[in-house]
Amino acid sequence: MAIERTFSMIKPDATKRNLTGAITKKLEEAGLSVVASKRIMMTKAQAESFYGVHKERPFFNDLVAFMTSGPTVVQVLEGENAVLKNREVMGATNPANAEPGTIRAEFAESIEANSVHGSDAPETAAEEIAFWFGGNEIVG
Repeated sequence: MAIERTFSMIKPDATKRNLTGAITKKLEEAGLSVVASKRIMMTKAQAESFYGVHKERPFFNDLVAFMTSGPTVVQVLEGENAVLKNREVMGATNPANAEPGTIRAEFAESIEANSVHGSDAPETAAEEIAFWFGGNEIVG
């Protein structure tokens, strides 16, 4: 099995409800280690850049507004097949389709306010990690 890193974000809907610890606990219980973590207030410019792939989509402005509406927690997770493992623990994007016991099944309020984001591939993970963290901030 390959030890890899992935990016994880706890979104404003979850931080507002004090779910940071509960979500992190689920990730750690699944065998992932948090090797970097910080609570941030995302700026509009950061949100527009981070979610730039969605710029032409009709939901882009609402997404930016949501992501800047409260604090987020950005994290680097490490473990065996971390990208896939994180996606399994998060559950389906639409919480109505998420398996019982997953983060989104337990904590998401809607498809938009779905509590977490995670990288979808190792290449995306590397880009997303580099967007939020400098090398000296990752200490695992």
